[in-house]
Amino acid sequence: MRVHRPLDEEGSSPVEFVLVGALLTVLTLGVLQFGLAVYVRNVVHDAAVEGAYHAALADTSLEDGARRTREIVARTVGEEYAADIDVRETDALGHASVEVTVRAMLPLVGLLGAPRTMEVTARAPVESFG
Repeated sequence: MRVHRPLDEEGSSPVEFVLVGALLTVLTLGVLQFGLAVYVRNVVHDAAVEGAYHAALADTSLEDGARRTREIVARTVGEEYAADIDVRETDALGHASVEVTVRAMLPLVGLLGAPRTMEVTARAPVESFG
């Protein structure tokens, strides 16, 4: 009795390996890119918080807070992420406070991305004597 195979599957293993390998590679790179984007966003936000608290001190100026934010961002993720930093006084918290806003690019491919696609804002109450 002769067994008849409907399809010849010879050579299908290398093709399956390439297809599954490519899919897993793209998935892995996507997860790594997402992790990098979250890391950059957290670093920029933490730098804005640090700059806001620094600028809110009684013996510092708004420019000192901007400089502190710029230094932290430039040191951790690069100068191009520290290009657009805005520091101003506000009463958004119900009392005098300092607001630091950083506009930077969100990394889409490696550290490359579209400019000003990410904006983070941090506020700190102004220190007072009395």
